Amino acid sequence: MLRPLRVGKVMLANNLLLAPIAGWCDLAYRLVVRSCGGVGLACTDLLSPEGLLRQKRRSLEMAATCQADSPLCMQLYGCDADRLSEAARWAEDHGAAIVDINMGCPVDKVTKRDGGSALLRDPDGTVRMVEKIARALRTAPLTAKLRLGWDDRSIVAPALAARLEEAGVAMITIHGRTTEMGFSGQARLDGIASVVAAVKRIPVIGNGDIRRPEDAARMIQLTGCAGVMIGRAALSQPWIFRDTAAYLSGDPAPPPLSIEQKCALMRQHFDYMQRFRGERIAAIAMRKRSSWYAKTMQPCRMMKEKMQWIGSRHDFDAVLDEFLEWRKHLDADGVRRDAPAPI
Repeated sequence: MLRPLRVGKVMLANNLLLAPIAGWCDLAYRLVVRSCGGVGLACTDLLSPEGLLRQKRRSLEMAATCQADSPLCMQLYGCDADRLSEAARWAEDHGAAIVDINMGCPVDKVTKRDGGSALLRDPDGTVRMVEKIARALRTAPLTAKLRLGWDDRSIVAPALAARLEEAGVAMITIHGRTTEMGFSGQARLDGIASVVAAVKRIPVIGNGDIRRPEDAARMIQLTGCAGVMIGRAALSQPWIFRDTAAYLSGDPAPPPLSIEQKCALMRQHFDYMQRFRGERIAAIAMRKRSSWYAKTMQPCRMMKEKMQWIGSRHDFDAVLDEFLEWRKHLDADGVRRDAPAPI
């Protein structure tokens, strides 16, 4: 089930994709995921065409890339065909191997401006918009990420996917929920399968609720999708692509990361953040991001609490060093018998 994936003229090493997780998918995080192995394509955070074209600092930070961050998909959101076309060309000129249009974000601040999954409410207008963007690109293929529809009364994804293929889209990613569902309930595999059946030639990538390698295999088996996109699970397990690649290939499972290796990955993440955005921003960002790593490092209450007060690399290292020293004395049940956790 693990195999190379062709998107237009771009050949990806495999069919495992990192989702464009809003607020998380900056260059530092993408490099951490890539260092663990197994990812075929990584995507930026949602990028504002206006922010890129006006050279706004925050947008440029979100779009920043480097040679090691390849192949890269830059995802744009909005509804203005002219500005999206200009931004698509900008992305193509600044390191994007693939350009994606977000048609799946359910967040109010995006949909209230007629972007994200609000595009599903106007299929005709969306197709015209995509035709224009596709014509603007020179070499990078255009892709689209959708939800099933706005709600259960308007499941438009299968029909829209077929029209987008004819309009020039080279790949569809489909999240198996409606906008109205948000992230509640379960991703609908039958909905993903209906999109797979609707297109003729282009690959369809399934997305939603992939928390373990077994979930990826099940989605591919039950829907016929060409690959999977993983989002939230990768926040706490950047190595999930490595493990999923092994599982889909029928290879032995890689050894689980030790606490020491997970802490080393956190240090690497801080290093990247500091290199690209400075020590102060890195410390502030890692206060929150460390809580995601902590989900796989229990018991770690003391580390999570102390991370909320870090202001420098020295503070960050001191918390991890203290945590590792404390963890050395845990018994097999994860309980320290000789002393309580540091306060």
